[in-house]
Amino acid sequence: MAKGYWIAMVDVKNGDEYKKYAMGLQPILKKFGATYVARAGKTEAVEGKTKPRVVVIEFPSYQAAVDCYGDADYKKIIPLRKSNAEADLIITEGYEGAQP
Repeated sequence: MAKGYWIAMVDVKNGDEYKKYAMGLQPILKKFGATYVARAGKTEAVEGKTKPRVVVIEFPSYQAAVDCYGDADYKKIIPLRKSNAEADLIITEGYEGAQP
């Protein structure tokens, strides 16, 4: 089964308040078996545009990633993110085919 991923590009406007979102997210991610692949490390846009912070979260399946986004506890903290950051967030399915 292919893994699922949240890929977020974030521009934090109010760091102190955004931390409340980030802390509230931790138990929700744990509930869905998610782990961080990338979290606000160095980022360089070599083509196109991005935001200063890139976050990649891996889930055991695509469905788990979708279910996490739809979770009632997550919906409660979305306003913390939206009022303190601008973000683009996608959910995508991992690739299990042949590799180079």
